[in-house]
Amino acid sequence: MKYNRIVISSGHSQFVRGACGVLDEVNEARRVVEHVADCLSAMDIDVIVFHDDTSTSQQDNLETIVAFHNDEERDLDVSVHFNAYVETAKPMGTECLYLSQSELATKMADAISACGFVNRGAKKRTDLYFLNHTDMPAILIETCFVDSHADAEIYREHFDAVCEAIAGVLAGKRDRPAPPQIAAAPIQRGKASWFGGPNDTGVSADEGLAFIYEVEQAPHLFLPQQPPNTSGLARRLDPDKYYIAMRFDYDDTPKDMLLDVMALVRSPKTGRSFWAYPADWGPHEDTDRLADLSPGLMDALGITTDDEVEVLFPVYKQKPKVIAIS
Repeated sequence: MKYNRIVISSGHSQFVRGACGVLDEVNEARRVVEHVADCLSAMDIDVIVFHDDTSTSQQDNLETIVAFHNDEERDLDVSVHFNAYVETAKPMGTECLYLSQSELATKMADAISACGFVNRGAKKRTDLYFLNHTDMPAILIETCFVDSHADAEIYREHFDAVCEAIAGVLAGKRDRPAPPQIAAAPIQRGKASWFGGPNDTGVSADEGLAFIYEVEQAPHLFLPQQPPNTSGLARRLDPDKYYIAMRFDYDDTPKDMLLDVMALVRSPKTGRSFWAYPADWGPHEDTDRLADLSPGLMDALGITTDDEVEVLFPVYKQKPKVIAIS
């Protein structure tokens, strides 16, 4: 369904702050609202934006936001928030809350999660002031978790795609974020296991990596310090980062190119998919496995050793763009 006139507001207020961790909820919700509004305007959707800059108490804040929405002629009310739990390196994901708009909330959660987040789905809530007191159909988006380092990394890297996904759903487009491909990148299927990090005793303490020779080549993949009693980069890999080892064909993707491309890894069992950085060559052919993944990526996908994965490789190392799907 396409909505012709939408009111979209950021959660909380300038003086009644929301959650704060790796990200700040109020600041980021405002960024998302503004960018989504720009996307909607470009699609000829009439959109009205609101940020509360006056309220000094939680109740005033809730009432101020709802009053603004109810004072406008519109087809849909949208509130943008960020979730929080406890600080963690693990991915926590996105969800969309609703009172009556189950279908729309499901589409929204699916679209945002396609940017790389765990999909926590649509959740009916009967206890939220915004959903209970707005007069028109409404949803409340929990974009991701401010205290998840994994979520924050995905959000920062794919901010444009997240906003475009939200706008696409509101505009009634059947769009999803997807990576531009190098030529016709094939999808490979096979079993997976894990590797890397201080607890990987399958590699020696001094074992290096096939095409990363020093931390400075890919600092985002490594722990700040070398683990005790080790000297090799394989043990220094940060197990919570998303990386992959495959039997890369150096003729197609030379070693110096592998740091500029990524793999999109999907679990057929859970339906989850995430971006991964090439980090090493492997696994050995004798294992009958397609890929070795970081422990953090295994957890995020919801899989264990010898579960099947699908890998789209290579894809450019850049932000996904919204493209139409049939």
